[in-house]
Amino acid sequence: MRLAAVDLACRRGARDVFAGVSFAVASGEALTIRGRNGAGKSSLLRQVAGLVRIAGGQLTIEGGDPELTIGEQAHYLGHQDALKSSLSVAENLRFWAGFFDAGSTDLEKPLTAVGLGGLADLPAAYLSAGQRRRLSIARLLAVKRPIWLLDEPTSTLDQPAQERLAEFMRSHLTGGGLILVATHGDVGLDGAQELRLDSSFSRSSECGHGGDG
Repeated sequence: MRLAAVDLACRRGARDVFAGVSFAVASGEALTIRGRNGAGKSSLLRQVAGLVRIAGGQLTIEGGDPELTIGEQAHYLGHQDALKSSLSVAENLRFWAGFFDAGSTDLEKPLTAVGLGGLADLPAAYLSAGQRRRLSIARLLAVKRPIWLLDEPTSTLDQPAQERLAEFMRSHLTGGGLILVATHGDVGLDGAQELRLDSSFSRSSECGHGGDG
C-alpha cells in the first residue's frame, strides 16, 4: 500500500490554512507531521480521513481495497476521545467494533493491552483523561485497519502508556500498516519521515527522512 499527496491545499472558511503539501508513505512506514499550533496538522489528518474537504491538489492510494475510500481504510484518533460517558468501557469499544463492521470482535485482548482489562464494566464517565485516551487507542487494536491517523496521540498519557503506544505503532508498521502522526514531541518512531508545515499558512511542504527529534 502507498498513500501519496501532491500539492494538497486546505481552506477553512475564508482562510488558507496550507498549500503545496506533498508526501508519500508506503506500508511499513510512518510520517510525523510537525508545525506550530494553527499550521494545519489536524486539518491535514482530517483531509486524509475524509472529514475535511480538499481545496486543491490530489490524494491517492495504491494497493488498498479498491472498493473502499481512504477514510474507510483508516483509523482516525483526534484530539477529543470519541466516547459515550454513560456507556461502560466495554460498551464503548463494542460500539466502535460494530460501527467498523468488525462483527464479534474479542474485546478483552485490546482492553488488557491498554491496561483497562479490569475496568471493562466501569462507566466511561469515571475514567481519567489518560484512561479515556487509552480506551480510544484500544479501538486501533480491536479493529484492524491499515492506515492510522493519529493527532497528538500521547496527549494525557503518562510515560508507561506512551511507551506502550510506541510499541503498538511499531507493531502496526511491522505488520505492513502505515502511520501519519501529528506531534510536537517524540513518539518513539525512529527513522520516520517528517513533514513540516510552516507557520505562514501558505505553501508548506518539506518531507524527508529523519528521526522524531
